[in-house]
Amino acid sequence: MNKSEFIQAVSDKSGLTKKQAEHAVNAYHEVIGDELAAGNKVQLTGFGTFERGQRAAREGRNPHTSEPLMIPATKNARFKQGSKLKDKLNQ
Repeated sequence: MNKSEFIQAVSDKSGLTKKQAEHAVNAYHEVIGDELAAGNKVQLTGFGTFERGQRAAREGRNPHTSEPLMIPATKNARFKQGSKLKDKLNQ
C-alpha cells in the first residue's frame, strides 16, 4: 500500500473527504517526526511506540577499493508494536 492508497483507505474508513484524510495523514506524519526529532517518544496505546534510536559510529570498508573508512553515528526511528496490533497480526 502506498501513501495515496493509504489516504484513500483512511477516507473510506473515517468518512472524511480524501482531501481531509490527506491533511490528517500528513499531520500525523509531521507530529511523529517532530516529536522524534525533539528526542521524545510517541506511544499509541494498543498500536505501538515510536522511539528515536542511535547507531554508534563504526568502521566500514569502501567496496570498490577495500580501504577502511569511518561511518558516522546516526539517529534512526524505531517502532515497537503494541499488544492489540500484535494480536491482530497473529490471529
